[in-house]
Amino acid sequence: MIVILDYEMGNVGSIQNMLRKIGVREVKISRDAGDIRRADKLILPGVGAFDAGMERLREFGLPDLIREHALEQGKPLLGICLGMQLLGQSSQEGTLSGLGLLPFSCKRFDFPPETALKIPHMGWDRTYVCTQTPLTEGLEPRERYYYVHSYHAVCEDPALVLMECEYGYRFPSAVYGGSVYGVQFHPEKSHLYGMKLLKNFAERC
Repeated sequence: MIVILDYEMGNVGSIQNMLRKIGVREVKISRDAGDIRRADKLILPGVGAFDAGMERLREFGLPDLIREHALEQGKPLLGICLGMQLLGQSSQEGTLSGLGLLPFSCKRFDFPPETALKIPHMGWDRTYVCTQTPLTEGLEPRERYYYVHSYHAVCEDPALVLMECEYGYRFPSAVYGGSVYGVQFHPEKSHLYGMKLLKNFAERC
């Protein structure tokens, strides 16, 4: 069973619908501890600000359950957009610590004053696979995904970088380590490409 974590800050219904569309029958939206402990895989979605996301996770008692699932049991976890950022250690957007599942931080896009690029980075953009893993198996090198974000991951260890995108400069658009994966884009809004990635998570990870 795949559990989509409901902490009132994500497109949980859209993710559930996409999973059902690709044939995943056992998928549940929940924040119940029993459901989370029984889950084979977790998805941590997220839309909004970093500190607000961590505060909601704490309010519902989810950080320890997420760490137990991913670190102690080694079960697959996928963070999406803000959910990916929360997998890291910190963000310039806030003052709270993240979940600390992967050793990266997040920073705001930083462009020269003369640039025409706007923040947030919004819309469809090409995304480059850097490392082959079960999540990226069969994905084309330059498939397009849908982005909406003002902050991005910064990884001192290049081995963490799973995919990259370019917006002014290259930045990590997907990260991973062990059974933990995170994508900055929204696969549930990325049509066929997003379906392929979610199918890999459901069937291969």
